[in-house]
Amino acid sequence: MRPILMKGHERPLTFLKYNRDGDLLFSCAKDHNPTVWFADNGERLGTYRGHNGAVWCCDVTRDSGRLITGSADQTAKLWNVQTGQQLFTFNFDSPAKSVDFSVGDKLAVITTDPFMELSSAIHIKRIAKDPADQIGESVRVIKGPQGRINRAVWGPLNQTIISGGEDSILRIWDTETGKLLKETDKESGHKKTITSLVKSADGSHFLTGSLDKSAKLWDSRTLTLIKTYVTGSPVNGVAMSPLLDHVVLGGGQEASAVTTTDHRAGKFEAKFYDKILQEEIGGVKGHFGPINALAFNPDGKSFSSGGEDGYVRLHHFDPEYFNIKI
Repeated sequence: MRPILMKGHERPLTFLKYNRDGDLLFSCAKDHNPTVWFADNGERLGTYRGHNGAVWCCDVTRDSGRLITGSADQTAKLWNVQTGQQLFTFNFDSPAKSVDFSVGDKLAVITTDPFMELSSAIHIKRIAKDPADQIGESVRVIKGPQGRINRAVWGPLNQTIISGGEDSILRIWDTETGKLLKETDKESGHKKTITSLVKSADGSHFLTGSLDKSAKLWDSRTLTLIKTYVTGSPVNGVAMSPLLDHVVLGGGQEASAVTTTDHRAGKFEAKFYDKILQEEIGGVKGHFGPINALAFNPDGKSFSSGGEDGYVRLHHFDPEYFNIKI
């Protein structure tokens, strides 16, 4: 499995997202330019220019027509995927950390960081069919918990919003009323910051990664803990295979501990686990620093990782991968 090395970002990667068809891969990084690549050969198609700070997150509509990005420049932007044109800018009073389109792409959820006296917040925006009709007002703003919300996504049927972040608690909010419906307890929940959250293909369950060196699988409706995957270093990125019962965790030491890191090349690996048995089944080495982002192609035949080293590595699986038996 020879990875394709994709060099286009000048700063560490923050987020990766495939479109629904699996032919395009969008990458966000601490440089200011979200980038789109062909997902089969890693060729760079173009960049989306206009942000003035690190870009933390992105999402793409079901028809691959529009891209939304959230940035440290206190804006979230809508783009035309094909032309790279900026369609609209949502302005906030603090950095926009997480963005996610609803099923049907009529709404987007955007989270903003705490800043000075402001607490974190979850903003629900209506996404107009015609960009000319787009407005900036929120349908609803939910006041969040202490600390940053690192990820918020839509729950089943867009009826809820699931969020997780620095206070290590996962929460489910009612989309209509903004009320808090459920939250994880100390027993089953993460012990440190939740860094990443990804839903299964059918939305019935989701996977979270945390600095407590574990990833956990949860039921999207009940917030019941289903599985826990324990690893040796903080988890920054998680992904779930849509094809096989595999989950992938990526991470590495915090920046403060990097001086004590082994200097051997590309020691940071994406670890594969059996989703059911919670056993580690393999790893893919290669990055020269922590892995910050992971994504599975919707066809399950390839995955990509984005690193602190500024590279995106695209891996197409060998036939043997599909026959792994434990």
